[in-house]
Amino acid sequence: MRKAQYLRASLGALLLCGFIVATPLQAGDEIKLSPAQAKAMGVATAPLASTVTTGGKGLPARVVIPNHQLHIVSAPLAGMVETILVSPNQVVKKGQVLARLQSPGLVEIQRGFLQAATQEQLARESLSRDEKLFKEGIVAESRYLAAKGRHVEAVAALSERRQALALAGLSSAALQRLEKSHAMFSTIEITAPVNGVALELMAVPGQRIEAAMPLAKLAQIVPLWLDIQAPLAQVAGLKAGGAVSVPAYQASGKVAQIGRGVEEGSQTVTVRAEIRQGAENLRPGQFVEAVLAVDSDDKHWHVPNSALVRQREQAYVFVQTTTGFLAKSVKLGGETAGNSVVIAEFKGDERIAVSGTVSLKAMWQGLAAGGE
Repeated sequence: MRKAQYLRASLGALLLCGFIVATPLQAGDEIKLSPAQAKAMGVATAPLASTVTTGGKGLPARVVIPNHQLHIVSAPLAGMVETILVSPNQVVKKGQVLARLQSPGLVEIQRGFLQAATQEQLARESLSRDEKLFKEGIVAESRYLAAKGRHVEAVAALSERRQALALAGLSSAALQRLEKSHAMFSTIEITAPVNGVALELMAVPGQRIEAAMPLAKLAQIVPLWLDIQAPLAQVAGLKAGGAVSVPAYQASGKVAQIGRGVEEGSQTVTVRAEIRQGAENLRPGQFVEAVLAVDSDDKHWHVPNSALVRQREQAYVFVQTTTGFLAKSVKLGGETAGNSVVIAEFKGDERIAVSGTVSLKAMWQGLAAGGE
């Protein structure tokens, strides 16, 4: 205990006199320190993080839903909203009923369909009869051809009415029931066209709406886009397909597009990335810090910012050895709020100091000055 107190007092005295601060630092010097001494000085270590493929500075980015993954569900006919069966931000499945709509217009379309079905049946029977009579030589060919033309027109009219019912939201099963039973109904079920999330509901029960009026906004949230504001100088080395990560949310993806325009005030370029891995950890509209890939053959490592010490423009980390700590110079590849990406040759099994680095730096400067 007394030895640790003496060590702290000695370091404090050296710092106060200004002797250590003025000493230039050199990588490669080993600081002799026992585990007990390191603990007394508040030095803690952690394993070196795994190699990463991304680097560069943490850049501001906004999470965006890709345009082709947004779906507006609208009313196929005018009517009244009977009920809404989902709530905002609810996950929905393709084919799930979102709302029910009462529409007099649906009855009119069904009546037209049933009339067209009757006309097609009569035209088909007339064609069959005239075809038989024509083959027996009883009627002229012109009569047979006229019957054939009427049947073609009837089939086209029936197909048109069937398509109108499909556009009105009638399912195939409901259409078959209508053909068999001729029982009409006035309720339309509005279903989800895709799997996704109901971002917004634009109607309420009891509301009267017109045809094509939006009812709900759905979105598929995987993958997502990141609109990254990158400095003009950094964009020069970017390529489509380059790696992008959001360390704080364990999300990653690739560069999809690099903008051609430059923001006048900030002189930044919008880089759009597609995030697939960890996209569920992000929320549309959220602002995050993104790290763009560095095109380099060097090895990249994540380290806590507390592990870095600086002397002028150079950064160092303290690597634990069997007898103490070794100062190793590193190149900064990027920095976010809590972590930095450093470029250096490591084996990968090293442990580095993540706290107490101020005390280690003071001892290191003492060694450089010959004050061991």
